Amino acid sequence: MVPRLLLRAWPRGPALALAAPCRPLSAGSGPGQYLQHSIVPTMHYQDSLPRLPIPKLEDTIRRYLSAQKPLLDDSQFRKTEQFCKSFENGIGKELHEQLVAQDKQNKHTSYISGPWFDMYLTARDSIVLNFNPFISFNPDPKSEYNDQLTRATNMTVSAIRFLKTLRAGLLEPEVFHLNPAKSDTNTFKRLIRFVPSSLSWYGAYLVNAYPLDMSQYFRLFNSTRLPKPSRDELFTDDKARHLLVLRKGHFYVFDVLDQDGNIVSPSEIQAHLKYILADSSPAPEFPLAYLTSENRDVWAELRQKLVSGGNEETLRKVDSAVFCLCLDDFPIKDLIHLSHTMLHGDGTNRWYDKSFNLIVAKDGTAAVHFEHAWGDGVAVLRFFNEVFNDSTQTPAITPQNQPAITTSSSVAVQKLSFKLNDALKAGITAAKEKFDATVKTLTIDCIQFHRGGKEFLKKQKLSPDAVAQLAFQMAFLRQYGRTVATYESCSTAAFKHGRTETIRPASIFTKRCSEAFVKEPSKHSTSELQQLVAQCSKYHGQLTKEAAMGQGFDRHLFAMRYLAAAKGIALPELYLDPAYGQINHNILSTSTLSSPAVNLGGFAPVVPDGFGIGYAVHDNWIGCNVSSYSGRDAQEFLHCVEKSLGDMFDALEGKSIKT
Repeated sequence: MVPRLLLRAWPRGPALALAAPCRPLSAGSGPGQYLQHSIVPTMHYQDSLPRLPIPKLEDTIRRYLSAQKPLLDDSQFRKTEQFCKSFENGIGKELHEQLVAQDKQNKHTSYISGPWFDMYLTARDSIVLNFNPFISFNPDPKSEYNDQLTRATNMTVSAIRFLKTLRAGLLEPEVFHLNPAKSDTNTFKRLIRFVPSSLSWYGAYLVNAYPLDMSQYFRLFNSTRLPKPSRDELFTDDKARHLLVLRKGHFYVFDVLDQDGNIVSPSEIQAHLKYILADSSPAPEFPLAYLTSENRDVWAELRQKLVSGGNEETLRKVDSAVFCLCLDDFPIKDLIHLSHTMLHGDGTNRWYDKSFNLIVAKDGTAAVHFEHAWGDGVAVLRFFNEVFNDSTQTPAITPQNQPAITTSSSVAVQKLSFKLNDALKAGITAAKEKFDATVKTLTIDCIQFHRGGKEFLKKQKLSPDAVAQLAFQMAFLRQYGRTVATYESCSTAAFKHGRTETIRPASIFTKRCSEAFVKEPSKHSTSELQQLVAQCSKYHGQLTKEAAMGQGFDRHLFAMRYLAAAKGIALPELYLDPAYGQINHNILSTSTLSSPAVNLGGFAPVVPDGFGIGYAVHDNWIGCNVSSYSGRDAQEFLHCVEKSLGDMFDALEGKSIKT
């Protein structure tokens, strides 16, 4: 199963104090056309970003074997070691040299960019649950602004302001500031804007600032993943000016930009959304949206039938829309209902192929559900933060605002209708059955651990991320008695066309520490347990730093495998080793993000017998949102996570562990 690359915007931990960029959320410029007017052009650093390094082959093999060690018994490990040795001295050496040579010929991009797009776009599984994650917004601090119509209007206007600011080059470049007092200042910005783009990165580097790759941002808007036989395509039409709105399975479009590219007045947008919310038509008998949840080859064939059945122009309106706004007709009951609604919903009111769906429930609860092929967490989280900040701090309309008095909504808003023949109706029915059956097997549960968070752990000189990851290792050992392949996503956006690298949190250190806490806590003094946790933290910090610097092993091995297949070379033995299959069968798939705008994020497991673990370590608490299919018990796993965190906090506070 393909690994999902999620929301970890930047690694955390003492080894590399890189969190999601800590530039304060930009001050809005009032309800005008733009969110901000950056002194430095948005793409100023793009040309001079450093290139993603290809690790040395011997480093990759060493790191791979270190990650395999806790997962294999001695005889399995010796076999894997042999496969690695012959790979390193034989075909692996050739593939590595070819990869390096190819990379030198393609200095405009990264060695992983092409293979990574291919990996996503050639995957034939449904993108729902297998790939698309969600991030939900915190409520608007002013409760009366959480009315569905008010919030949908304000968020739509803020999203369009983001689009305009980005395209005008006025959006602040995405920069990670290690010393914001020096680099996140108007003085520095006025200076750096005059440094040519080909050198600007070096100027930022001199003041300890690290610009991040922004090449994915253009795909946020007017973009859709189109199903095609064997390999999908990413489609973008930045000339389109209309918004797509879904409600009760019906499709509506109306312009949010006028002919001069200015944002349509917020009260008109509000009037159009009010008109859509007042439509009392019953839900369609055959909701077309189900098709976007299908196997990609099945959907490609059905889409061809849609096109040849006279729906080409209507589909074009769906594909080219600036984004998809989903208005749901029910309030959110609790966090578990929130996760199910935003991760998959009922299949009728989402267009899963759009680069993102902005979902607003009846009570104003809102989230972004996004397609993953086009981009990663950095771009989505930046958009998410800016939209939250702008819509709550400089909202375009107030709850008292009257929608524009206009009879024109019936003219401006076009309700799309699709011509469906019997084959398409049968296709929709089959897609619905498949969707319902799959969703039924998914369980989601969440916990909030309130004994402490970042503040307490940093005082103990521990990486908060390392402690959370250690809790997952202990929990799985407690529940199932073994250590398994674990995946943590880490952005490589510090490099041109970087995507992600994998941190491998399961190590000989976490295995030793977990066994001490779970199997024999009474045999160890609290200071010994503290020392074991500290070792794990130190090693996790090192892995995090390496991954962020493009020095993991997963992408390098993946790229060489991809190259062998592209050149028609027989798959090297290393890739046929059951241990390689096992380490890439990620039973624990984990991803973290934190932002004042985020309420909760989540995704499904990447393998049928796995867990999907979204988590965040806040200042004084730790949140964890876990999904599983029928074969695993997410609720029990979370009990074990809570117990593991409690045990670690006891040990760190010098208390003995309760068995």
